[in-house]
Amino acid sequence: MLNKQEIRYCLDKMGEMFPNAHCELVHSNPFELVIAVALSAQCTDALVNKVTKGLFQKYKTPEDYLSVTLEELQNDIRSIGLFRNKAKNLQKLCQLLIEEYDGIVPEEREELQRLPGVGRKTANVVMSVAFGVPAIAVDTHVERVSKRLGFCRWKDTVLEVEKTLMKKVPEDEWSVTHHRMIFFGRYHCKAQNPQCPTCPLLDLCREGKKRMKARD
Repeated sequence: MLNKQEIRYCLDKMGEMFPNAHCELVHSNPFELVIAVALSAQCTDALVNKVTKGLFQKYKTPEDYLSVTLEELQNDIRSIGLFRNKAKNLQKLCQLLIEEYDGIVPEEREELQRLPGVGRKTANVVMSVAFGVPAIAVDTHVERVSKRLGFCRWKDTVLEVEKTLMKKVPEDEWSVTHHRMIFFGRYHCKAQNPQCPTCPLLDLCREGKKRMKARD
């Protein structure tokens, strides 16, 4: 595993590569972000943005999502994977927001995770992006990059990866690091065909070294 100095180098390089890394889910308020992140499970942000462009014009409030039948909502998000289950969760989420939170998205992780379809990753994204609370949301990109580089162990669970990153990354950098690692994993250290030959972190990357050796 990388030491503190090596991790610092990796974080700085990612910052140089992706200085403007940000949440790519298009939204204009915390409620829209919750909906977008809930829809993004096992789906690309690009596809979610295509769907929410029309969705957010039609549905402005939690009440709007409950004013239509489940079938209509399913049809509105049909192009997204798991659309049937996600539509059910959206209506349950909106119902809970109305009944217990006056239609306002809560800021605390525990409260966010009470919402149907909202897990720890989604809660961390909402906390960080919508409310500016330091958090590291471990999605597939963050997990892959963390394990390939050696920030954590291969066998670590998603929660263990998050806790390790929280220990090794300064708290005031949690949110920006989350976005930079996502961009690094999405556009450079891809799941398939990572750009190892041109990677500035190759000398420190255990996975990259193995891949390059296998190519020789």
